[in-house]
Amino acid sequence: MKKILFAASEGVPFIKTGGLADVVGSLPKCFNKEYFDVRVIMPKYMCMKQEHKDMMQYVTHFYMDFNFQSMYVGVLETEYQGIKFYFIDNEYYFQGSTPYGNIRYDIEKFIFFSKAALSALPQIGFQPDIVHCHDWQTGLIPVYLKDSFRGGEFFCNMKSIMTIHNLKFQGTWDVKTIRQLSGLPDYYFTPDKLEAYKDANLLKGGLVYADAVTTVSPTYAEEIKTPFYGEQLEGLLNARSGDLRGIINGIDYDEYNPETDHFLAFNYNAKNFRKEKIKNKRALQEQLGLERDDRTFMIGIVSRLTDQKGFDLIAYIMDELCQDNVQIVVLGTGEEKYENMFRHFDWKYNNRVSANIYYSEDLSHKIYGSCDAFLMPSLFEPCGLSQLMSLRYGTVPIVRETGGLKDTVEPYNEFEGTGTGFSFTNYNAHEMLASIRYAERIYYDRKREWNKIIDRAMAADFSWNVSASKYTEMYDWMCP
Repeated sequence: MKKILFAASEGVPFIKTGGLADVVGSLPKCFNKEYFDVRVIMPKYMCMKQEHKDMMQYVTHFYMDFNFQSMYVGVLETEYQGIKFYFIDNEYYFQGSTPYGNIRYDIEKFIFFSKAALSALPQIGFQPDIVHCHDWQTGLIPVYLKDSFRGGEFFCNMKSIMTIHNLKFQGTWDVKTIRQLSGLPDYYFTPDKLEAYKDANLLKGGLVYADAVTTVSPTYAEEIKTPFYGEQLEGLLNARSGDLRGIINGIDYDEYNPETDHFLAFNYNAKNFRKEKIKNKRALQEQLGLERDDRTFMIGIVSRLTDQKGFDLIAYIMDELCQDNVQIVVLGTGEEKYENMFRHFDWKYNNRVSANIYYSEDLSHKIYGSCDAFLMPSLFEPCGLSQLMSLRYGTVPIVRETGGLKDTVEPYNEFEGTGTGFSFTNYNAHEMLASIRYAERIYYDRKREWNKIIDRAMAADFSWNVSASKYTEMYDWMCP
């Protein structure tokens, strides 16, 4: 029986700010329980919902040397969907209305968490073979495993994996502060270890010291070895390319299922979508005050409104696109300039554009279940989950060929009759517009072909079970 510990700063259902939480909450339950005992450890934030705090039971507490003082560390646990979750409790560090805030205090808080998570293991009697660390918040765990936790029988054979969910976020601060907080000797703060461009970098520490490195799609694993995507760590990632692999994320096929989704006005499946899906489109047009028309090509966007997601391209061609017979439904919040851009086009083309500048789980499912196409023109996208959801709901994705988008959306080929969506290569507004108009043409003029694209999209399997089998291979390779 191999024992695996996931260490992360968030996980569903307890706390979520992004896709990381979906991975940490959903992946552990997909491993074969005969061979793997997978558990999760994360902070117990004060801002967690009371119903989730009520699920937790006290296990133990102890005091740990941290930043020249003795700090309380509480450990709580609960079982959720067959997986044991541990929570590190310290009200000083995990207070606040959100899990993340000021980066300086976040760095201190997650150095504390990394040290506390390892210190708690002997106390709770769980000795993992592999600690699987997610993103910069747990970047010091692989370093500590090679340093202060190395002695003694308990930790001596423990391996670590570092998974990059988004390389843009690295946890950097000045060397002096991080050296003091981490308690690591000067030896670690050199350019071949934790120091990068005069600062200390927690993610880099994890990438240098972990026994294996993964990221969330095969294409992103290649891209981050180049200067454009490498965020100044491409040299290190090339050096570690023998230990680096990309494993695509999945989505929860029970939660995202058009046949049972309670957010949809009308449920449908791969067999009856031709008749049933259109009813959702009518309901959404009615709900959002758009012109009710079955024929109009409806494009959905559910996203954080940031530069990374390609909204400058959309801003550039929006007037042109709105001359076509299309409707565009947007849901999300983010940078003010993009929020206002969509509000402006909603005002200007009121019967064609619906800008919903907030977040709603309910409306997001309705967009996946009602639109004809889903637009995702990202500048970079480590994995991306929205395109996986749109495939699952038979809403044809139109994406830029980067990262996980390239790995999961097969471009339509009209000569071979293959493909699950449409894509374009260069980060160029008119190349994107050409892709959208190509999709429109197939939708309007070759409806049978369009429906076959949907057939193939809904048949694609991006469930967590596929990801779990790839991680299983890696765990077996690391601990034969």
